[in-house]
Amino acid sequence: MSLIRRADVFDPFSLDLWDPFPFGSGSGSIFPRASSDTAAFAGARIDWKETPEAHVFKADVPGLKKEEVKVEVDDGNVLQISGERNKEQEEKSDTWHRVERSSGKFLRRFRLPDNAKTEQIKASMENGVLTVTVPKEEAKKPDAKPVQITG
Repeated sequence: MSLIRRADVFDPFSLDLWDPFPFGSGSGSIFPRASSDTAAFAGARIDWKETPEAHVFKADVPGLKKEEVKVEVDDGNVLQISGERNKEQEEKSDTWHRVERSSGKFLRRFRLPDNAKTEQIKASMENGVLTVTVPKEEAKKPDAKPVQITG
């Protein structure tokens, strides 16, 4: 797993990577394309919660090693979580009866609020769950100004 900071990324809407035509790019085919880079795995499930101290992201990435997942900060405040699960190698002598596990790339992007301390992000992975913690700046308390009492 690596944490990479990048800038100058075109990010008009912070959308996830997805394939709008998963069944043959509108060609009328009902069979999935064999070469699709954004297979069913593209929709990695991620929870985002805010605590008083941090923004915490939890992503289900079962079967992935930490080296197969990237956590990046783009353009100063866009958290990007990506990775890839490779297809299992097929042997000529194998007979497949069912294929339900998904493979392919995933990419999720989240625009972080202004109070995020992007230089202090921490990421860990345990039991197929990636946890990314983005600390928050303390809320600034307004300065107390004395009020003159007249009367």
